[in-house]
Amino acid sequence: MDITHFSVEEILDPTNIIEGKRFEFLLDVEIDEDDELYMEAGIEIRVLIGQKDEEVRLVSYFIIEKAGNEYLDFALEDEEEAMILAFCKEQLIAEQQ
Repeated sequence: MDITHFSVEEILDPTNIIEGKRFEFLLDVEIDEDDELYMEAGIEIRVLIGQKDEEVRLVSYFIIEKAGNEYLDFALEDEEEAMILAFCKEQLIAEQQ
């Protein structure tokens, strides 16, 4: 899995119920044809990231088929989740400097 494009937006909590900050990443990813996640039109992953002080964590994610804009019922492997978290953390650090 390779991340080809991304966008990020801070999610504001007007109720202040959530501690820390939340960010939504939209990741365009390229998947190998032999992977069960492979879709001809491609997929994107909507990732919710939480940040409190220096701690950054993956809150949840949704895998979306681009052609039909439909959510897919798949779970990422642990190493894929770790790779996505590392990518998002790197982007947040770069953005906050």
